[in-house]
This record gives sequence, C-alpha cells and structure tokens, in this order.
Amino acid sequence: MTGAVTRITGYSCQEMAKNGGWENLIHPEDLSAYLASINNLLCWQSDISEYRIITKDGEIRWLRDYRQPVYCDDREKSLVVYGAAQDITERKQAEEALRQQTERERLLGMIHERIRQSLKIDEILGQAVGEVRSFLQVERVTIYQVDENGDGRFVVESVAESCESIINLPLTDHCFKTTYIEKYEQGYVSVTDDIYAANLSPCHLEILTKLKIRANLIVPIVFNNKLWGLLCAHNCSEPRHWQPFEIESLQQLALKMAIAIEQSELYQQIKQLNEELELQVHERTAELQKALEIEASLKRITDKVRDSLDENQILQTAVRELAIGLGMNSCNASVYDLEKGTSTICFEHVICGPQYKGRVAQMGNFPELYHNQLLQKQYFQFCSIPINPERGRVAMLACPIVDNQGVLGDLWLVNSPDYGFSELEIRLVQQVANQCAIAIRQARLYQAAQTQVEELAKLNQLKDDFLSTVSHELRTPMANMKMAIQMLKIAPPGDRQQRYLQILQSECNRETELINDLLDLQRLEAASYPISLEEAINITEWLPAIVEPFISRAQERGQILQTELAGSLSPLVTDRAGLGRIVAELLNNACKYTSSGGQILLNIRQENNAKVAAEIENGQQLVVGNHISSKETILFTVRNQAEIPAEELPNVFKKFYRVPKSDLWKQGGTGLGLALVKKLVEQMNGNIVVESTAGWTTFSVQLPTKE
Repeated sequence: MTGAVTRITGYSCQEMAKNGGWENLIHPEDLSAYLASINNLLCWQSDISEYRIITKDGEIRWLRDYRQPVYCDDREKSLVVYGAAQDITERKQAEEALRQQTERERLLGMIHERIRQSLKIDEILGQAVGEVRSFLQVERVTIYQVDENGDGRFVVESVAESCESIINLPLTDHCFKTTYIEKYEQGYVSVTDDIYAANLSPCHLEILTKLKIRANLIVPIVFNNKLWGLLCAHNCSEPRHWQPFEIESLQQLALKMAIAIEQSELYQQIKQLNEELELQVHERTAELQKALEIEASLKRITDKVRDSLDENQILQTAVRELAIGLGMNSCNASVYDLEKGTSTICFEHVICGPQYKGRVAQMGNFPELYHNQLLQKQYFQFCSIPINPERGRVAMLACPIVDNQGVLGDLWLVNSPDYGFSELEIRLVQQVANQCAIAIRQARLYQAAQTQVEELAKLNQLKDDFLSTVSHELRTPMANMKMAIQMLKIAPPGDRQQRYLQILQSECNRETELINDLLDLQRLEAASYPISLEEAINITEWLPAIVEPFISRAQERGQILQTELAGSLSPLVTDRAGLGRIVAELLNNACKYTSSGGQILLNIRQENNAKVAAEIENGQQLVVGNHISSKETILFTVRNQAEIPAEELPNVFKKFYRVPKSDLWKQGGTGLGLALVKKLVEQMNGNIVVESTAGWTTFSVQLPTKE
C-alpha cells in the first residue's frame, strides 16, 4: 500500500490495520458490492470496481479500484493481489451534476410540454408533483393553495406508502398569516433539514409535527405578485439535507407552475367569457324571439279588440289571448264599480287551476292592492305569502285598465310561484290593457250613441204619439161640439135642445181642460209654474171640499171610498192649488180603474221621515221626486183595488200614457194627470211612490212639513 492511499484516506497503514482493514473504510451502501467482487479474485479473475470510501475526516470519496490476483499459497491459504486505486471523486461529482442537470431539464421540459399540451391546471399540477417526488427521491410532494383569507388546503400530492396523505386537508396557521405570506410573496424559500434542529416557532413546529413532517423544502408559487400557493417537498421518516440544486430546481419549477396557472386562469377567463358571450347571444336571441312573439301577440290582440264594439267580447278576447300567448295558468279581467267600491271578475280564461269568474272583491278589504296600487294606475307583480287553499301559492301580475277618465278595471295573470314576469311581458300586458281601455271606451261610446239613437227614436215616437194624441184629444171635443151646434140648428126648442147645449158645454170644458193641462205641464217642465210654498193648510178643514165630488162618483159606480185622517196633523205649509190638484188626480185615477164593489182608500197621516225612507228602501216600489231632509212629513196615500202589471209600472208617470185595457168606465182623459202629479210633487219638494201588488195599487205622496 503506497503513500497515495494515505493521502486519499488520511489513514496510515498502521491506523488502517488497527481499524479493521480496508473494508471498514468502504461506504456501507457499497460494501456488499465490494465483497461480491472478492469472489472474482478467488476465481483468478481480475476486477474493476467503483465504490465510495469514508476518509478519516468523514469525507466521502469515490475510488476506481483495479485488482489482479498474482499468487496463491495453498499452504497459507492466502491470495496475493496486485492492485491500483484511482481517486475519481471529481469525475463522479461532474457526472452527478450532469445527471442532476439532465434530470432537472427533463423535469422542466416535461412540465413545459404538459403546459403546452393542456390547460387543465389540475392535470398539470398532479403530474408535476409526481415527477418532483421522483426527481428528489422524497416521501411526499404536495401543493398548498392559499385562499384570500390566508387559509388554504393541500390540493394535489404525490406520497409514498411510508407517509400519510394530507390531500384536501384544511389548514389554519396563524403564524403563516401574520409572518410568512408577505415573505413568500417576496420570494422567500423555507429550507428545513430537521424540524427539531431548526429552532422553529412553537406554532410552526406544532403544525409540522401534526403533519408528521421531519424535513421540508417550501418554494412559493407567486402569481400576479400575490401568493397563490406553496410547492412543498416533505421527508416524513428522517431528516434530509436539501442540496442547492434541489432548491434551485424547485424554484424554477415554481416559476413554470406560475406560468401554467396564469395560462390556465387566462384560459378559464376566456372560456368563461366565451360562455358568457354565448349565453348573452342565446339570451339576446331568445329575447328577440320573445319580442317578436310578443309583438305578434300584441298585433293579434289589438286587431281582434279593435274589430269589436262589444265590451264583453273585447275583454274575453284579451284574457284568452294573454293566457295562451304567454303560457299562463290563467288570466282574468275585472270591472270596477267605484261608487260601490267593488271589483268583479267578469271574464276569465283558465288553462289550469280553479275558476273565479263572478267573484266580487270589496276594494276596502285589500287597500294594499287597490288603493295603493291599481287605483293609482300602477301595475305590480307579487307572490302572496299566505297560501291560497284552492290554487296554492302562485305568482301574479296585476295591471289596471286606465283611460283618461279613470280606472275601468284590471287584468290579472296567474302562473307558478317561481315565475317572474319579464319586462317584455309586463309591457305587453300594459299595452293590451291600454288597447282594452280604448276599445272599451269606444264600445261604451258606441253603446251610448246607440242608446241615444234609441232614445231619440223613442222621443220621436213619443212626439208623433203626442201629436197624434193631442190631435185626437182636441179633434174629438171639437167634433162633438160641431155635431151639437149642428143639432141645435135643426132641433126644436125643448129638452132635446137643452141636451145638446149640455154636450156643447161639456166638450168645451174638456177642450179647455186639455189645453190647461198641456200648458200647466209645459210650465212645470220649464219651472215657471206659479207655486207658492208659504200657505199653511189645515188638512182637516181643507180635505172635505176636495173629496166631496169623488164620493158622489163612487156612489154612482158602486165603489167604496173611505177616508182616514189622523187626529193630530201639523199644518202643512205648501201650495194649496197644487196640493188639491195632486189629491184630485190620484182620486180620479182610482175611481177610473176600480171596478164596481171595489175599495178606494185615502189615508193622510204624519210620519217620521226616517221611518218612511226605511220602508221605501226595503220595499219594491217605484220612487220619483226629491230627497226630503226634514224630520217630519205629511204622507198622502191613495189605494184602490186594481193592479197595474209590473212591466207597465215604470211608465205610469209618462205623458199621455194609459194602462192598457184598464179604463173600466170608459172615462177617458188626457193621459197627462200622473205626469202633472209627478211634476207638482217635485216642485213642492216632495216625492211620490207607486206600488202595485196583490190586487192593490198604492200611490203615496210625501211632503215635508215646515220646521
């Protein structure tokens, strides 16, 4: 053994022999291979081996050993070997550096290729941690992603069987938040060969111990100057010294990962942008299609609504077209009665769900719907919180039907509870409501015009009837007078001549009465009739003179005329002539239409106005005249045993009207009596009520007392 061996190992021959020989210098990992090479020498074969030795200074050196057997002493059982050893440490270091460089380039190239081939960050990171663990020969490589709050979790890992998995394990490290995030963003690299020898803070040591980490190497992944995450290499079972090239390799790899993350996020942003654009195009197309459909629906509804002057048909068409066109569960239209404060569902089209046609809602019971919204000409949509027991919870849209004179009614659309009415749908319903309002107003104007035409036709007919009646009524007395005059010329003096003079006198009176009635009626209608409401009349003293003529007539016809006069009547301050005319006309009619043996009752009493008003309100009478404000009234009631058909009752106060086939005594008349009575009662601030039922007809005149 030469001095070169001593220079390489640091041991003298004596020290080497004392320490057990050459074999004790060989690195434990290479010893088995070295001993195996001895067998080649025993078989007289030369051997070339490369192995490591541990020098006296503890340094590991590589040797290349050339050995050749040259002599064997069987008696001594020894083998003489000639050999030479070459220190190849520098070559081995160069080879290892080249291998490491090659492996690093391969790793970075693989990551680069993966980035080029795929933009799925999970695949890239998953492949990377596996390659890094193989490159570093460690027990675990993982990536810890940091969230906005400074917390995070391990998102990918490659782990050996000897080490536990920590994938998706959430981790809260207050030391990390307060101390390390900013450092990592500035490029800090954490290198720990042994956690128990690294003088770590207690909280940091606790976290590493919990994760069963003995040695770790942490490199930040920084993206847009923010810490995205950490690339972590762990040794779990024993300490490990991290080589500079390993640290540098992980730093370069972290840069590649940051690029991959940036590209992936850009790709995801572009993908999301494309999806949003595609969605916007789809939504815009759907909106355009919806707008076209709604425009077509509006045109169709408008055309149908404008083609009709029937209000019922207009609203029924609107609710049907809206329900079908918009795919609603149902649609209905209500008509308002603002005086009564009611809303009535008059038209409805139901596809599914209960029907509500005919339902009347009191607006005062739902102020939030009507007074706060619809009557303010505002639409609204809502889903009621209380569940309707018939149709459940539903979404509803209510839109008022409005014209320049106010709110006519409303449209209601009903759909499933999760449905939201779009602006296009709301605008369509508003436009349909506007078209309905216009069409309804036109229909009502048309109906009013038709009614006016009918009224004008009736007035024209009444005028013709009036002229015909007046002509007839005037001509008949005139003809009788002409005949009487003619007969007087040829009749001899005596009873016959006297009779013709009576006829002439009677027809003159009849002609005068008709003319007076016409003039009185004209003056009453023009409010120029001379009425004085200042004379106090004692009814008890005044009545006999009025009733006396009718008592005689009733007796002649076999009728029973009874007068009932209350004992204590207040004086009635009114027009004497007018009052007499009213009572006389009513008694005259009663006598005219009562058969022989029938009863005629005249009752005069003082009544409280409120009581009379209540009786009128609860009855089925025809009432004309004024509203009486005084507390006490005088009530004149004329009843007779004759019934006026119900359909004829509204006509009794019309001029020249006579109840058909009712003049039993052929008494005749102008047909102006009740028309005059009605006008006189109105001029005297009273009212008149007529009722005909159960074989009796009753006229009641109510006049106020002066308070």
